[in-house]
Order: sequence, then C-alpha cells, then structure tokens
Amino acid sequence: MAAKLTVPILVGTRVRLEPLEPSHVDGLVGAANGDRSSYGYMIVPPTRDEMVAYVDDLLGQHEDGVSVPFAQVSVESQRVVGATRFMTIRRREEESTPYAVEIGGTWLTGSAQRTAVNSEAKLLLFTYAFETWGVGRVDLKGDARNTRSRTAMARIGATFEGVLREWQPSMVAGEEDLLRDTAMYSVVANEWPTVRSTLEMKII
Repeated sequence: MAAKLTVPILVGTRVRLEPLEPSHVDGLVGAANGDRSSYGYMIVPPTRDEMVAYVDDLLGQHEDGVSVPFAQVSVESQRVVGATRFMTIRRREEESTPYAVEIGGTWLTGSAQRTAVNSEAKLLLFTYAFETWGVGRVDLKGDARNTRSRTAMARIGATFEGVLREWQPSMVAGEEDLLRDTAMYSVVANEWPTVRSTLEMKII
C-alpha cells in the first residue's frame, strides 16, 4: 500500500479546495441537486445515502495513497459547489511524492459551471502538482463522447494524446456493463508556464 499523501487547503480568490471530510456530505448533496443536465458522463450521487458511500469510497482511496480528494467551496458564498481530486498517482518506489498525477473526478453544481471557479480550481491543483510535488506530467481524461469536457481541456492548453479504446468502465447510466473509449490529454512540466498564464487569464 502506498503512503497517504496529505495536501493542505488550497485557497484562491474564487474557490477553496478543502481536503474531503464526512462533514462535506450535506453540502455536496446540495450541490449535486442543482441543474444535473451536464452529469451524463460522470457519477454525481443525488441522494444523501449515495453521497455518504461516495465520500467513504474516496476517503478509503486517500488512505490507500491512490487519491487526494477535495470539496470545492465557493469563497463568495462559503457553500460547497462540487468535488475534484488528484488520482492515478504514480510514484517511484523509493520516493514519497509523485512524478505524475491525474486531475479528475471533477464536478460542479450547475450555477458554478463555466465560471472562474473551475479555472481557479485547476490552477490551484496544477500549481501544487508542478511547483510543490515537482511532477513532470499531469493527466486529464474523459469519455471520448464528452465534447464539452474535451473542449475545456483543450482550451487550457492540454495536449490531446489520442483515444484509448475500451479503456475503462462507462460512467453513463445504463452502460454499467460497458467499457468506454477515453480521450487522453496531458500537460508536461515545460508546458506548465503557458498553461498557468492561460488559467490566470480566465480568472481575471
């Protein structure tokens, strides 16, 4: 089992990323029950019981050292507006910090989508990954059919690397027994300054 990674609260001007705790459950349920029309390609539990199980699973992954989950909290309203996490964490056996990670598992309540909240959350996560952990690469990925998500990844300057066919279980309702094609994107260390500038401009 890999060692658990601890990340502090990451604070911006629009969003605060708080390490996920059971106390976030009710806020997450409220966030999940806004406009749900954009959740077709992801799992966003709508009920409290399902959200408790979702949070418990993420906290278990954190204990196992394979994920670092956060609640996204609006600085303006002080309300939970979604979740995100570091995942697919890769480390050399002798090192405590990663050489590469994925930013994923991200969802926002409807009213926070397409706002500076998402851009700033990405900026906070990328900054921590590249400038504190010193990773060489950050992955982003999504269902190949999710053009909205893919457009967002491309707009921040992530490089499209191709589609991995039948890569992982589908998260679409009714496709629980099917595998999905996954579109892969990445940002590597020498691209980070440009991506950082792009994200900073989206927050202004």
